[in-house]
Amino acid sequence: MQNFEFRNPTKIVFGRGTENQVGAEAAAYSKRILLHFGGGSARASGLLDRVKASLRAAGVEWVELGGVKPNPRLGLVHEGVRLCKQEKLGLVLAVGGGSVIDSAKAIAMGAVIDHDVWDFYLGRGAPTSALPVGVVLTIPAAGSEASTGTVVTKEEGALKRAVNSDLIYPRFSILNPEQCFSLPPFQMACGAMDIMAHLMERYFTNVPHVAFTDRLIEATMKTIIAEAPKLQKNPKDYDAWSEFMWAGTLAHNNLLNTGRIGDWASHDIEHEISGIYDVAHGAGLAVVFPAWMKHVLRHDLDRFVQWAVRVWNVELDIFDREATARQGIARMEAFYQSLGLATTLDGLGVRGDRIDEMADKCTDGDVHTVGNFVKLDRSEVAAVLRLAA
Repeated sequence: MQNFEFRNPTKIVFGRGTENQVGAEAAAYSKRILLHFGGGSARASGLLDRVKASLRAAGVEWVELGGVKPNPRLGLVHEGVRLCKQEKLGLVLAVGGGSVIDSAKAIAMGAVIDHDVWDFYLGRGAPTSALPVGVVLTIPAAGSEASTGTVVTKEEGALKRAVNSDLIYPRFSILNPEQCFSLPPFQMACGAMDIMAHLMERYFTNVPHVAFTDRLIEATMKTIIAEAPKLQKNPKDYDAWSEFMWAGTLAHNNLLNTGRIGDWASHDIEHEISGIYDVAHGAGLAVVFPAWMKHVLRHDLDRFVQWAVRVWNVELDIFDREATARQGIARMEAFYQSLGLATTLDGLGVRGDRIDEMADKCTDGDVHTVGNFVKLDRSEVAAVLRLAA
């Protein structure tokens, strides 16, 4: 196990009706805020009205900025930065899922600097301050409600890039599983894949003696595998959503990173797919992860066998351990397919004619590799994408 420091300052407010506490939480940081949200669902469900009523009761004024899309765009971030500076706003409140939260974090970083926040996404410096961010979560998936990460897409060049900084941990996140009742089945499925991907990126590590966090990650994966089918049958199952939502937060709040080094190649590769084709991140991950696994399987066959046996209940074949591992991958693919997700680029509706371009962008022209479990150069990223095709 590696040395580590763990700190997560995000206050979680969990349960029924907790969105009504947002005014008091926000007022602790600023009485003038940016209210940031996505499309019509927050408005149509009445959530936005309840949030506004709570803000009003706490004496908090707000400026609205809606219109966040999946794979949030830099152009809207720039507009949020402009509003925060012009209106002297002191907090960015995200009402939505991972895309809204990621956009809010980008705005929070950009509102306190004189240069373009995109510089941070290109690795040109790191933030030294940011406005506080608050969250009312509506989609359990990205884990951004308690993480250091933000991912934004620049329209020009279709570049999707990430920033990680302790400065953008949300100060508070309000999680009410009731907000998930109206989610379409496809969004639930994408959320399940996103959560599973966060867990598997951490699970496949070269660091030895991480048995405790192995077991935590396995338990969290098994929770998603158990709860997602229940939500297919009954989208208003509060108890199932509670398990699912809390698992999604813990999957990406860095607790499960402790003492280990994750991989993250699949995320980097998927960013090129959704950056160009604008597919849902979870849907893209359902395609990339099985292909990545097949490509790197023999690097640490024992870890794949352990995952197959413990997570997917595959019976160990002591005479053919690779067959055991591959059966785990097959069961994972079948699980995603049962939720309505494609597991190939073709099934996703993505043509395979830009694989070389995606591999080139992923590695910045073969300047660097991606991943830690196995370091992949441009040719290997292309090989993964061809397996996915």
